[in-house]
Amino acid sequence: MDRHSFEPGSVVDGYIIEGPLHRGGMASLFAVRRADDPTPMVMKIPRMGEGEDPAAIVSFEMEQMLMPRLSGPHVPRFVGLADFSTQPYIVMERIAGEPLLSRLPDLPLSDDEAVGIAAKIAAALADLHRQHVIHHDIKPSNIMFRPSGEAVLLDMGLACSDQLPDLMQEEFRLPFGTAPYMAPERLLGVRNDPRSDLFGLGVLLYFFTTGVRPFGETETMYGMRRRLWRDPAPPRKLRPDYPPWLQEIVLRCLEIEPAWRYPTAAQLVFDLTHPTEVKLTTRSEKLKRDSLKTVLRRRFNKELTRSRKETLAAHLASAPIVAVAIDVSEGAATLNEELRSTAGRILATLPSARLACLNVLKLGRMTIDRTLDEHGHNKHVDRLVALRHWAEPLKLDDARLTVHVLEAVDPASAILEFAQASRVDHILIGARRNSVLRTLAGSVSAKVASEANCTVTIVRSAVAAQVRTSGKHAASQDN
Repeated sequence: MDRHSFEPGSVVDGYIIEGPLHRGGMASLFAVRRADDPTPMVMKIPRMGEGEDPAAIVSFEMEQMLMPRLSGPHVPRFVGLADFSTQPYIVMERIAGEPLLSRLPDLPLSDDEAVGIAAKIAAALADLHRQHVIHHDIKPSNIMFRPSGEAVLLDMGLACSDQLPDLMQEEFRLPFGTAPYMAPERLLGVRNDPRSDLFGLGVLLYFFTTGVRPFGETETMYGMRRRLWRDPAPPRKLRPDYPPWLQEIVLRCLEIEPAWRYPTAAQLVFDLTHPTEVKLTTRSEKLKRDSLKTVLRRRFNKELTRSRKETLAAHLASAPIVAVAIDVSEGAATLNEELRSTAGRILATLPSARLACLNVLKLGRMTIDRTLDEHGHNKHVDRLVALRHWAEPLKLDDARLTVHVLEAVDPASAILEFAQASRVDHILIGARRNSVLRTLAGSVSAKVASEANCTVTIVRSAVAAQVRTSGKHAASQDN
């Protein structure tokens, strides 16, 4: 293998070395540029000297396989690579900004700021998981934020994909990762569960809101294995003013058994961005750790050793967020019944799915809108009650149902904005009968179907039919 100089000003395969950025345990980073490309770039080089950890080479090989397959705002843009036959490296976009690590001196952060950060990281994880990749090293030094606000996940060396060989799993028996953030199942060799990333994010959110890591700083294997049966102190024990809804979220992320955590990062984003809709359980009330009896039961629990047999894509598909847009005005009863029937069929086959019931309280463009109706009732509250009444026959667990009244001039835009912000996977919406007004102005359902970035099902009451689409194909069905 050829030796290259990485002194400032030297050139490696057309990349001009500007200077070192960071020297980590497994790789070194250099700022580079090309004469034909003004984009700021980073060159990552594995540590391969005498006495270096062989895991550095394996993790670098894994990153070389993964980076060209990833896209979107939540990962650095891949530029190029060279393999081990010459000088191995990966060149990628250099993110403008500071790592989340720079905020550690400011801890604890305010609850609002910490939750905002966690929601952006959860959104980045949702996007990464949709690309069939589990990160396995969520921590402050591996997260940056673009000037536009999106979280960017760095360092894919410990990641795995259900579409590629897992080199770290194949070649090493000890778990690799950052001890304070490592999920319990990772200690038992389970690497194919995306909920491991949600555990790491739960650790981060606990730390950023309390200033204390939930499992301390220990890196001994025995100290790490204690989290297989021992839960952390509830945040409210450290901070009596800790919001119950936030403790509910944090402790759900930190559940020892993955099945008790959020099923997907998208569902975690939903709760972080809709705190008033978080369903409180006994987690929210805890002031002390679990009893000795519970700890002993976990100590001999063998369930964690079982790897998931389903693919990552299948896991995500089993826990979608479904939004249904409901018209609560008179004359919509038949259509609403068809919407409920359609929603029921979907939810019956997806026990981890959650349903968001929407109604848009339309505002006037040129008029002053009144809070109360002609009978003196609060219109917003009445519609929330109507949405819950609509959902009652579905008999959903409270944790699977939320109701939302959106106030907007343009109902279609309000539904689309809600779906995008809440990471909705599937929208159900009814199509009304044809009218001159709808022909001239265009229907709400047609606009939602043509512009949504998720699956849309249009339901008609007249024929009880469904039109399933991912975009513009539905528009012609409702014009």
